[in-house]
Amino acid sequence: MESELPDIYCPFPQRTNPHVGHTRRHLAEWTRRTGLVHREAARQRFEQADFAAFVGMVHPTADPARLDLVADWFVWLFLVDDQLDDGHLGRDPERVRNVVDRMRAVVDGSAPDPEREEDPPRAVVALADLWERTVPGVAPHWRTRFAFHLVAYLTTATTWEAGNRADDVVPSEETYIAKRRHTGAIQVCMDLIEIVAGIEAPESIHNDPRFITALEASCNVVCWANDVYSYEKEQVLGEIHNLVHLVRHHRGLGEQEALDLVAERIATETERFLTAEDELLDLYPQLSPLLVPYLDGMRSWMRGNLDWSRQTPRYDSASVGQYQEPGRYLEEAVLGIAADHAVQAAGNGRG
Repeated sequence: MESELPDIYCPFPQRTNPHVGHTRRHLAEWTRRTGLVHREAARQRFEQADFAAFVGMVHPTADPARLDLVADWFVWLFLVDDQLDDGHLGRDPERVRNVVDRMRAVVDGSAPDPEREEDPPRAVVALADLWERTVPGVAPHWRTRFAFHLVAYLTTATTWEAGNRADDVVPSEETYIAKRRHTGAIQVCMDLIEIVAGIEAPESIHNDPRFITALEASCNVVCWANDVYSYEKEQVLGEIHNLVHLVRHHRGLGEQEALDLVAERIATETERFLTAEDELLDLYPQLSPLLVPYLDGMRSWMRGNLDWSRQTPRYDSASVGQYQEPGRYLEEAVLGIAADHAVQAAGNGRG
């Protein structure tokens, strides 16, 4: 009997940003200009995903300029992630190390201008554009934290995950949960709440145990809900880095039992967030102008991610078959890796 996706507890209201149409047009132009989406098959898949709708659900109160900026970050992260998850590159950390080093150079300020090269990886070109538009004027501690989370995403996805795939290592649930907040780039996205909301949280708040709990719980909710909705797609690809898969593997559960258990754990994390939120607001009433929009950003991330996951064709069971041929939609120019390897991925899959 086919499994059913469980209802995921989410007590936050559905909202969307009125500027989504503007951002949708902006993304079409930006991805063409940076070269992130070029081939027709990739363009069709990109448009079907509708990342503008996603960012509008996650940041319902952002102004048009900030909505465009964070939408560009979302798209960059998704397209790089597709290269690492859906294709052959995700099994070969050595081949992507060079381009990851170049991305790190953009972040630490040591990179040459990629536009002066003959054919630079498009992800490096786009990252340089994003970095230049994001970090001027930010607090040094925000920039340091954001850079750490961005590099942690890149290195964890290209070394830990790729190494597990290459060596057929199945991580424990505990290890996976800790790493998932890096491989899902959710900490990068949560950092951007400060940019979108126009706030600056002091380091003392980021170090407060209640804030750490609220942030960790909201990150877990987003990542695990994504695992529930992407489970079928990732099973087609033979992907082991999914909490539903790992629960089945380590606990010997059936598919429906594993899906339901992960949904229960999402509900527990949501309650953990709500408790920490109440404690923060009670303890620091003088900081409510800062904490309220920050916590609201975490709430809208949990709600918006769930709403978008329910509607996007990326996780629709009727569209899962496309992932058996990732060479049809992956753009080799994104990471600057030769096309023959992308084609090889279409034949080999990752099972």
